[in-house]
Amino acid sequence: MATNAVLLADHEPGSREYLERHLRDDGFTVFGAAWTSRALDLVERHAPDVVIASEADLCRRLRAGEPGRRWDRNVPVIVLTEPGADAVARVRALESGADDVVPRDVYLELVARVRALLRRAMLVQADLVEAGPIVVDRRARQVRVGDTPVRLSGREFELVAQLASEPRRVFTKTELLRDIWGIRTNDIRTRTVDSHASRLRRKLEAAGARDVVVNDWGVGYRLLD
Repeated sequence: MATNAVLLADHEPGSREYLERHLRDDGFTVFGAAWTSRALDLVERHAPDVVIASEADLCRRLRAGEPGRRWDRNVPVIVLTEPGADAVARVRALESGADDVVPRDVYLELVARVRALLRRAMLVQADLVEAGPIVVDRRARQVRVGDTPVRLSGREFELVAQLASEPRRVFTKTELLRDIWGIRTNDIRTRTVDSHASRLRRKLEAAGARDVVVNDWGVGYRLLD
């Protein structure tokens, strides 16, 4: 996935070429599509950060998903309207699932809205960590395996959040004791990390996550093998 990637789906060649050129000049990676079917292919292949669509139908199909295809159904979408479009057209676009609506002839407003959506997405991503099948929501202090919520104790949550921050790195027991339990000495002998890791592994496996909370014997733990 490219950084600051924008999918621009506009069936009008002149408008699409104009917007593509200016978005690239402003530092965005742009994937252009003239038709909805092509746009869906590009969304699935490139996972853009923002979609700009000239038709609300693309937004509806993105939100609904399609059998056998996978993309982020929550990708931010801006729908372009014709200059001077009335309130009904804007409301219909928003009801289709659009995050924002912008007239196609006001580029400065469009790029400002794109950047605002990117900033908002970055804030959400900082609170939402995905590692394999496991999703850690730091703000809500919740963990899911796919769509299945996993009930954890406070320390178990802190442990999985720490491991998920770098899921294939081995965190030493000394690090985990220091960062999660506030124990800052190497002299103390305790099975606290091991017991919490064991319970965390069982709960995640019960929810459908296999081969997780891996013990690197004599060193520490990593989330994914």
